[in-house]
Amino acid sequence: MLNASYKKKDKSLKFGTFGGVFTPSILTIFGVIMFMRANYIVGMGGIVNATLILGLCLLITVCTTLSIGAISSNMTVKGGGAYFMVSRVLGAEFGGAIGLLLFLAQVVSISFYLLGFVEAVTLTFPSLQSYFMYIGMAAAAVLFCISMIGADWAIKTQYFIMVVMFSSIFVFLAGAYQSFSSRQFFSNLYSANSSMGDSNFWALFALYFPGVTGFISGIDMSGDLESPSESLVKGTLYALLAAGGVYFLQILFYGGGFARETLIDKPFQVMVDNAFMGASFMVLAGVAAATLSSALGRFVGTPRVLQAIARDEILPFLKPFSRGYGRSEEPRPAIILCFIVTLVMFWAGGDGSGGSFLNNVAAIMGMFFLYTFGLLNLASFIESYTANPSFRPKFKFFHWSVALVGMIGSFGAAILIDFSAALIALIILGLLVMYLRNRDMTISFGDVRRGFLYARIKDNLFRLNGMHDDTRNWRPSIITLSGNPSSRETLVTYAVWLNAGRGLVILANILVGRIVELCHQRVISCEQLDNFLAEKNIQAFSQVVVADDIPSGIRTILQGSAYGPLRPNLFVCGWMGDSRDPVKYVSYLREAICMNISPILILDRGLPDLEKQKRVDVWWRGHKNGPLMILLAHLLSHNWEWSGARIVVKRVVDNNAMQGDALHALRDLIKFARVDAEAEVVIGEGDFAEVMHKNSSDADCVFLGFELPDAGHENEWFLIYDKLLRTMPTTLLVNSSDARDYLEENKV
Repeated sequence: MLNASYKKKDKSLKFGTFGGVFTPSILTIFGVIMFMRANYIVGMGGIVNATLILGLCLLITVCTTLSIGAISSNMTVKGGGAYFMVSRVLGAEFGGAIGLLLFLAQVVSISFYLLGFVEAVTLTFPSLQSYFMYIGMAAAAVLFCISMIGADWAIKTQYFIMVVMFSSIFVFLAGAYQSFSSRQFFSNLYSANSSMGDSNFWALFALYFPGVTGFISGIDMSGDLESPSESLVKGTLYALLAAGGVYFLQILFYGGGFARETLIDKPFQVMVDNAFMGASFMVLAGVAAATLSSALGRFVGTPRVLQAIARDEILPFLKPFSRGYGRSEEPRPAIILCFIVTLVMFWAGGDGSGGSFLNNVAAIMGMFFLYTFGLLNLASFIESYTANPSFRPKFKFFHWSVALVGMIGSFGAAILIDFSAALIALIILGLLVMYLRNRDMTISFGDVRRGFLYARIKDNLFRLNGMHDDTRNWRPSIITLSGNPSSRETLVTYAVWLNAGRGLVILANILVGRIVELCHQRVISCEQLDNFLAEKNIQAFSQVVVADDIPSGIRTILQGSAYGPLRPNLFVCGWMGDSRDPVKYVSYLREAICMNISPILILDRGLPDLEKQKRVDVWWRGHKNGPLMILLAHLLSHNWEWSGARIVVKRVVDNNAMQGDALHALRDLIKFARVDAEAEVVIGEGDFAEVMHKNSSDADCVFLGFELPDAGHENEWFLIYDKLLRTMPTTLLVNSSDARDYLEENKV
């Protein structure tokens, strides 16, 4: 169940598209990359590669934004941004895992922006180099205080910062335009030679990509928006288009205005030295505004991600961070945690070598963001591609192919940037998903996984339905007349063992009476079966039918248990014992065979001792039932409870003269069947019941074929088999309903 704070009527202060999404997004995008790395990338990669890198970054982020628009306009979006949307589509496990990684990435990015701010300050004023760490921590403290006051105050602060920043952008772009020349432009068109540094496309992409991930800051504000479904996509697209335009002009003007060496060695100083009308102070003010506003955007948005995760009770120890304060439910405990982590990260990289540490942080941060974008695109792709009837987004400028491009771009870029880092990040994500999946979480968001699996199963069933049913691909599909399974544990257990994880098992129960009177009882019986399966960790389905009598119920089960090509082929029930009517009992066995379903009757003598070495006897009495019995014994031995069990195929002959040929034939049969079994030929002395008892009474399980009697001879048939089984261990009577040879060799 979700936290009550999600359900109460929201009277908190809300923001519109411009203040709530565009402003934090554009200010976070215009961060340290624009001032400290963009010109370096132009110098190393050249104008063409830099433009391609920018285009790829925008392709991934715009596709992701369109996916966000589709998801957000298909649901009521609350706090948590990307975490909220992923968790409500892909489930709490994926959402929780990516939410935690996204939180970590954004917290790290705060120190990333602060490192950029202090790096710019110390490059401009070298005498302050010894105060590198103190400047950064002081800036973090100021941003922390602003965030603690509230998001509304932080956004008002960002309005002022935005004016300063756009003024700075005008100054450094106009200054570069004045130096533009076609000769310099064509000189910097392509990448630098290897002697000047690493000009690898993906290495440069790894440095550049964090510059466009700032739009997540606007997404993080999802719970503080008046109209999230409209504002999220509009504000983010406007921010990306505006930022893309500025970045593109920067590539053109600086690529065509300055020497490659200058761009590589002095990527920030070239902006200061060539400011329009000598207004270098505006560039300095701009880098301070851009980097600090980016950090402030993270300080405001990131705690809201952690607050949303905590409120969903994904991890119990995060509960203290679910609290909100004031009219806007400010996540102050989460803000404090972000501040502490920022100080620790900054201390780790603020020893005066901030530049190299900045590059490492950029690569790691980009990897986490790429996985977040990939999962957002995956979520919208699944919703749209599977044609989920509940997926009716108001945002119409979307197609599943857009999400597919964004998903491939995100995951592909992660691999190409740094395969090792991508693999490690994937392992971390997988471990988090597994951990959350194994937790006993009570929350359920009705995510898309069920719809996705339904669509895939439907398509595959249609494909399977068009294929020929051959012996080579035979798999057990078992209907088990379990009744109350707790009282028929041997029956249910053997059905599961015979399946051996290769096919399907259905536990069926029959309620005798009228359906209008037993409707509620049927629901209870279904729940009992499902609870039994869950408690015993059995992979099987449950089915409960209401019928006028048992034979009618069995007919309903046998006829109604098919799902397209998935038709039952084995019918498991208990041996009738002394209390049944042989005529009725034989009648529904005969009906099962008419429907090409092989009946297996289990004489219940309990389950074997799991500690001892076990033996399975298969009595071969001909090719009618023998091949199916050997195959079932083989499947039985593939359960861990029967690991190492001996399978002995036995045959009775009349005299010693026949023994040699019979043994040779059995061994050939076993070799042909490709099963691990032994052959044994028994000399018949007396009737078969005595022979079988003498040779198999100490076995753990016995397979024996049977035939049904002619009409009118049901009682005699019962007496014969009742005598045969009277002193036997657990025995499985098998009647193969068709003439196929289950031991047939694969045909090429």
